[in-house]
Amino acid sequence: MASTATTSLRNAYRLQDTVILSATAVEAPERVTSAWIDEQLSETYSRLSMTPGKFEELAGVVARRWWPSGVSFIDGAAEAGAKALAEAGVEPGQVGLLINTSVSKDHLEPSAAVQVHDAIGLPATCLNFDISNACLGFINGMQVAGTMIDAGQIDYALIVNSENIRGLQEKAIARLQRPETTVAEVREQFATLTLGCGATAMVLGRGDQSSGGHRLLGGTHKSATHHHDLCVGDLSFMRTDTRGLFEAGLALALETFEDSAEEFGWHEVDHLVSHQTSLVHIAALCARLGLDQAKFPLSLPEFGNMGPAAAPFTLATSQDRFEPGDRVMMLGIGSGLNTSFADILW
Repeated sequence: MASTATTSLRNAYRLQDTVILSATAVEAPERVTSAWIDEQLSETYSRLSMTPGKFEELAGVVARRWWPSGVSFIDGAAEAGAKALAEAGVEPGQVGLLINTSVSKDHLEPSAAVQVHDAIGLPATCLNFDISNACLGFINGMQVAGTMIDAGQIDYALIVNSENIRGLQEKAIARLQRPETTVAEVREQFATLTLGCGATAMVLGRGDQSSGGHRLLGGTHKSATHHHDLCVGDLSFMRTDTRGLFEAGLALALETFEDSAEEFGWHEVDHLVSHQTSLVHIAALCARLGLDQAKFPLSLPEFGNMGPAAAPFTLATSQDRFEPGDRVMMLGIGSGLNTSFADILW
C-alpha cells in the first residue's frame, strides 16, 4: 500500500509503515593513533616549525581504525550486512533491496553492491545498486528504501556501508614526508588524516509485518552546491578547505534545521546521531541548533571521521542509551554541500 503521509515541506518526506529492524557495526581491527601519525610526520613538523598533537587538540581524534592489508571494504560491508540480517531475524532470501552506500571503491564498474550481494547470498530477485553521496549516502539510502517499503514494492531492505581509507592515508603520510612539503599541504591533508575505517548496516522492513522495530518517520534535506569545491577527493588524494567546509556545513545544517524544526519537532529530540568530523564542529553544531551536547553520542575520538558510516555506526553502537519512545534525529552533512536529516521513533 502506498504511503498517504503528507508534509508541507517540498524537501521533506513522511513514511507510515517503515521500521528499522536492526542496526549493526563492525570495527576495523587495527588501531592507529594520532600520536603514531605525528611520529611519522615529526621531521616535516620540525622543518616547518609546526606543533604535533593537532589531530587530538583540534579534531578530538585520539585514534582511528584500519582494516588489515589485503582486507577489502567489501569484506566489511558483507560482514555488517550478514550480522544485521541475523539480528533482524530476516533470511537473505527475503531481502528485496540492497543498497551499498560506501564512498570507497575498488573500480568504476560494476557496482560494489553486486559483490556484497554475492557475498551475503542474496536472491536474484533482490534489486541492488550503489548510492554514493559523500557522507550522506547511508541516510539517502534509508529514504529510498523506506519509500519503496511504504509503496509496497519490497518487504525488506538491507543498507550497508564500509569504508577503507588505509591506502589514502598511507599515501598522504608518504606525500607529507617529502622534503619539499609546505605548511599549506600539511593543512590541506589534515582532514584526510582524521578519517577512519569501519562498517555498518541496517535492515528496514514493513511495520505491519513486524512485531518490533523502530519507526522511520521521515526526514528532510537541503543543498548548497555552490560549495562543491571545498572538499574533493579520489582514490589516492583528497584535499579539504577545513575552515571553509566547517563554516559552510554548519550554516547549511542550521538552515535545514530551522526550515523543518516546527514540522518535525527537532527541538524536542532526545538524541542527535550525526556524521562526526571534529569535537569543535560537534560543539558548534549543538550550540547553533540549541541542543544539549549530552544528547550527542560520540564515535569520533576512538574511530575518527568514518564518513557516511559515522552516523549509522554511532546509532548501532549507542542503542543501549535509547529508550522506547525516544526521538532520534540522524543528521549528515556531506561535501558538495548537502545535508540530510532522518527522524526515528525508537
